[in-house]
Amino acid sequence: MNNIAPRDILADTFIEMAKANSNIVLVDADFGTASKIWDFQKHFPERYIQVGIAEQNMMSIAAGLSTVGLIPFVSTVAVFCSRRACDQVTVSIGLSNTNVKILGVYAGLFVGKNGASHQSLEDIAIMRAIANMAVVQPADALETAQVLKYAAEYEGPMYIRIGRDPVASFLPKDYQFELGKSVTIKEGNDVTLMVYGDLVEDVMKASQLLADQGIDSRVINMSSLKPIDEDAIVKAAKETGRIVTIDNHNIHGGLGSAVAEVVTEKCPVRVKIIGVKDVFGKSGSNEEMKRVFGLRAEDIFKETMDFLKK
Repeated sequence: MNNIAPRDILADTFIEMAKANSNIVLVDADFGTASKIWDFQKHFPERYIQVGIAEQNMMSIAAGLSTVGLIPFVSTVAVFCSRRACDQVTVSIGLSNTNVKILGVYAGLFVGKNGASHQSLEDIAIMRAIANMAVVQPADALETAQVLKYAAEYEGPMYIRIGRDPVASFLPKDYQFELGKSVTIKEGNDVTLMVYGDLVEDVMKASQLLADQGIDSRVINMSSLKPIDEDAIVKAAKETGRIVTIDNHNIHGGLGSAVAEVVTEKCPVRVKIIGVKDVFGKSGSNEEMKRVFGLRAEDIFKETMDFLKK
């Protein structure tokens, strides 16, 4: 499943899930074409609810649907799930602990050329801070399908960040997603690189650049951002002594913050947080965004080298 966009498998996965579970419904905020869930309505028109550009209402509708035993998956741009509908997500879904699954598509910087208004650089921070809310971003299409199926069986609110564009897969073929667990993609003893979602490939390339300099780096896919795999973080801290996190998100409140919260309490080591440095995004291609915000493999390599020299 190399080089497939996570959003490309949404419709087929939902159709498969809906055939097996009559309680699954999709609620869409006029985003079905871009999120590629549109085909679902051809198979289950009575279980596809189009609310239009009304993300706040969508969250409340989904919460209501969940109270009668349905399992609503709501879908829109990640930034609209988090910033625009924050109060409804917090009160109707988080506080009420309703069984709603929120799909935030077009996650992080990579939103085509829609620019800063559509880039979700605060959504992980927002969703992590909402009690009862699980937060996940799959690394590739294979893990995305697994996460969706897991979410359908999981009881409680979940925010799932979905990437827009094709990505390579580095997960083992026998990998099975489990909330609160990470997967080590590459072993290493000198430093640990922690990442999630659509920056895994750049981190793997950075790991090779480090290897060329004689530095043996461990790479861990931290797709479960909340709950986070505390055991893997502590193990990495003890065995490699230093951790670098890479976020397609603001450096405040994302993976870096989550990892720092663990190590400061359980195994203090130095942590380097790489991500968007507390600024808003810009319009441009993925590669332009990576270059401008220092998220290319060579940028990750350079920052890690500087970090290790200190």
